Order: sequence, then structure tokens, then C-alpha cells
Amino acid sequence: MTASTEPAPAGSPSGPDIATLVQEDRVDISLYTDPELFELEMDRIFNRTWVWVAHESEIPNAGDFRTSMVGRQPVIVTRDRRGGINVLLNRCRHRGASLCEAPRGNANGFTCPYHAWSYALDGKLRGIPYPDGYEDVLEKKDFPLHRLKVDSYAGMIFASFNPDVEPLADFLGPARHWMDLFMKQGAGFPVKVQGEHKFRFNGNWKIQLENTTDGYHFPIVHRSWMSSVDSETAEMLSFMTDEKAVTHSLGNGHSVMVMVPEHVDLDEDDGTEQLQGRFGHIVEELSRDYEPAQVRRIVRSMHGAGFNLNLFPNVAMSMAFFRVLRPLSATETEIRHMALGLDGGPEIVNRERLRIHEHFQGPFGFGSPDDSEAWDRVQRGAAAGPGVPIMVNRGLSREQDDSKGRVSHATDETGMREAYAMWKAMMTDVR
Repeated sequence: MTASTEPAPAGSPSGPDIATLVQEDRVDISLYTDPELFELEMDRIFNRTWVWVAHESEIPNAGDFRTSMVGRQPVIVTRDRRGGINVLLNRCRHRGASLCEAPRGNANGFTCPYHAWSYALDGKLRGIPYPDGYEDVLEKKDFPLHRLKVDSYAGMIFASFNPDVEPLADFLGPARHWMDLFMKQGAGFPVKVQGEHKFRFNGNWKIQLENTTDGYHFPIVHRSWMSSVDSETAEMLSFMTDEKAVTHSLGNGHSVMVMVPEHVDLDEDDGTEQLQGRFGHIVEELSRDYEPAQVRRIVRSMHGAGFNLNLFPNVAMSMAFFRVLRPLSATETEIRHMALGLDGGPEIVNRERLRIHEHFQGPFGFGSPDDSEAWDRVQRGAAAGPGVPIMVNRGLSREQDDSKGRVSHATDETGMREAYAMWKAMMTDVR
């Protein structure tokens, strides 16, 4: 590892003092490029804190499962016969083969394809072929799948390898309030995951972590998207000079960026906001089955919540979708975009929400490909000027304290400073 401007002092783990790599207004470029730092991140962050693995709507019934990742370690998220949620290491206890390669499904349990050791939905070892070779050698009760600590809030399932990790409620802290607000986009229906797509970009995971609450890039990188939508949508997301568009630091690396202040709490509606004309056909159809107030509530929620919520280290609840990052190496990251809909809600609404999602986040959309190109270019630029730091000082002089933490404008880098403060604390074991 190399420090940005000074010769590397002796320190942990094999050279520079990690604490010097993150300052209030800048971070060292090695955070994007150093393989040794990346390995430490996997240990000190992804193996020790709460990491998001799934949404409860993906495993609603007994036997439902989906495969996921905690850092670079594969896991299976299951709903057992008693309704409990389990997060199991996707690795047979015998010779280490992965048990499940399907992204999701329903099963009675999991059987290893190599030697057919079989496991229950809660991870218990329940069957071994030709057991006579294990007499007086092995007791099945001693070889369950490794179970991670698991908890959930607002339908969001988190897991941790750390048995002593702080309670999830404490880790989320003030972010829980924003999670509750985010789920109001269901307009009285539970929020569900409708589908997902994934892609990789050639850059460090923290480049994407920064992006979710980076309002500064929006009118620049997403100029093509802004020109492709109707004027009402473009006006709704023109927040650059809106004093009510702010970013809050929420502690523990979490932050929220408000882009559409009037849609922060979708239950609050004084009736003066005009519904977008593009949804006229939806209003007409919904009006056949729903009261006017409910029609209005559903249509106002069509674009989701009016903010992006960043939950350190790996998931964003971003307006109307989840963005999940998976670190692959110091210079490569996988992204999953998960479209959200109304569980049990009108089909016409869920179809329209998918079309909105595809238009921005989809692989042929206007938004995510532009984001991905920007992330790639940050990583390519990281190869130039190794002694030149990454600046995160926008809005530093106008940040203020309020009841929700530090707050500044939505175009300021408050969220990044919060995330890097948490990174520094976890990487140096100081919290």
C-alpha cells in the first residue's frame, strides 16, 4: 500500500497507517486500487458488520430460497417450515462444494452434488449416503451448515458472520426512519421485488457507494435521460437549486439524499400536486376499482420515494429500486438493480413501474449505462497521479448539525464523508 503524499510510515497491516488514508476532505487514491486494502475490507468490514442479503418478498413461503453474497462469500437465504429466515454458508461441510447454484426457487432442502450430503432448510445435516464408513467417526448433529447471524427491518434482510455484531436496530439507527418512509411507496400494499438484472463495472466498490448520494453528478451524467423524459418528470428531478433538497449523514456510514422533497413522506398530501399527465390511462383504469384518494396515492407513488437512502456497506434504497453492490476485487464490482412493485397491487401499476425502471436502470436504459461509464473512468483515472487524493470536500463549509445528523445540500458530499468516516473506523477498529 502507498500513502498519497508522504513516505509510508510503519503501521498496520504492512506499511502505512490506514488512519492517514482518510481525511475529512479527501481520501487516498489507494482506497480504489490497493489489493491489500481490499483484502482488509473483506475481513474488517464485510465479515464483521451487517450486510444486506435479500428482501423478504423474495422468500415469502416455506421452502423459498435465494442465493446471495456476503462480501465474497456465497450464502443461501431460506424460509424454513416454521417461517424462520436462515442465512447459510453455501458450502458443504464435507468437501466444500457449493450446494446451490440457482438464483432462487423453492426446495425441501439442499443436497451436495458431489457426495450427496443433504441439509434441511435451517442448515441441519439430515442425510449421509453409505453411513457405515462414518461409524464412530462423525455425528450428524456436529456438522450443520454454517449459519450467519440474521435479522431484518422493514422487510430488508441482513446477515453477519460476526456473532458479536451490534443489534441491527442500533446499526441502522436513524436510517430506520427513512426505511419506513421508503416503504410507503407501496401505497397501502406491501413492497415487493419484481425482478432484477446485474452487471459488472471495472472499478472499486466504493466508487459506486459514493454515487448513490451524489446529487452533483445528476444533471451532468444523466443529461441524456433528462432529455428523454416528459417535462413534468424532468422538472420533478431538477433539484440543483432547491433549498429543500438536502443530504443527511445518519451515522454508521449511512446517508440519505432528498431529491423530491414533496415526496419524502408519501402519506402527506395536501391535494394541490397535479398528477402527471403521462399516467392518465392508469388513473382511468384504477378509478374503476378504487376511491379517488387511493388512486391519487398510488399514482403519486409511481416514481417511488423522493430520496436515495445509502446503507453502508452494500445496499441503496434508491427512489423506486434497490441497488446492491458486490465487491469482486480492488478494481471490479458487480451491481444488481432490483425493480420494486406493489405486492397484490394493480397489475397496470406494476407494469408501468417496470417500464420506468427499465428506462433508467435497465441494461438498455439511459441512466445506469451512463453511471457505469463514469465509474469506469474514475477507476481508469486512478492509475494517473498516484499521489493526488480524491476530494470529498464539496459543501464542507456549509454543513450543519441538526436533529438527524450532519446536513447540507443534495449536491454536497456529506454522504461520502459519512461513508468514509465509517470505513476508517472499521478499518482501524475504532468506533
